[in-house]
Amino acid sequence: MELRHLQHFVAVAEDQHFTRAAERLLVSQSGLSASIRALERELQTPLFVRTTRRVTLTEAGRALLGEAERILAQVRSAHEAVAAVQGVLRGTLALGTEQCIAGVHVAELLAAFRHRHPDVEIRLRQAGSGELAEEVAAGRLDLAFAYRTQADTDQLRSVALTAEPMTVLCHPTHRLARDGAAVTPEDLGGEVFVDFHPDWGPRRTTDTAFAAAGVRRTVALEVNDVHSLLDLVDENLGVAVVPRHFRHKRDRLTALPVKGTGETVYETVALLPPPQATSPAARALMTLLETSRLETGGLETDGPQQGV
Repeated sequence: MELRHLQHFVAVAEDQHFTRAAERLLVSQSGLSASIRALERELQTPLFVRTTRRVTLTEAGRALLGEAERILAQVRSAHEAVAAVQGVLRGTLALGTEQCIAGVHVAELLAAFRHRHPDVEIRLRQAGSGELAEEVAAGRLDLAFAYRTQADTDQLRSVALTAEPMTVLCHPTHRLARDGAAVTPEDLGGEVFVDFHPDWGPRRTTDTAFAAAGVRRTVALEVNDVHSLLDLVDENLGVAVVPRHFRHKRDRLTALPVKGTGETVYETVALLPPPQATSPAARALMTLLETSRLETGGLETDGPQQGV
């Protein structure tokens, strides 16, 4: 099994099309097809279901994809490690993050990283924490800043960034704002909720807290960005339970502490592969982050955060 066979296989799986994958890889379509056939012969099973419009993975293909991505990520890390020993950090830094993650100012961090390592190409994508964990474990991302969704495994480890309580945001004329007191999940049982997609860290934290309290809630207004959530609350269309640092993003909204949720907190982490599989670029970024967090006025703050 050759590395180029795995590279070709992953490209076709991503594009779901032989012609597009061949164009991206700068190889002929016939050569790409021959490479995939060679891999299928070696594994003695079809990897794709081919139609006139696209190709899809077979069950065997889906099983191979995760392993192929991990192998290619390790090979890439090996090349980058050799370059790092030679004194030059090169390659690609593939970073994932949720929006407005607590404990790190992503844009500021990446700007500092680019200044120090201009030969490293930075790639950034936003997604929910569950998806980001899967991407890091599969080797598709070098690291991610996310909500802690699981315990460490053989393929994924976490470095704590910060932990904070949840806060209720509501319109100043809302009955909760008039009371001005801390609220419990029971106090919010009949409210209309604005919240994020279920894979987002704040949504996961709130769902966990309400489930632990035995309070059922329905998210009537579901959004995928922070500003839309704040706009809906600002129009008094619902209330939101969010991490405490969100209260700085819209000062005219009323922020109330949440009590009665036990040990439930919003905990953000850096997600990385095992140390031996962590790329030099990811290690350099984490070193920069830790150094900045130790300095006065560094990247971690519970004040206003612009995030990415």
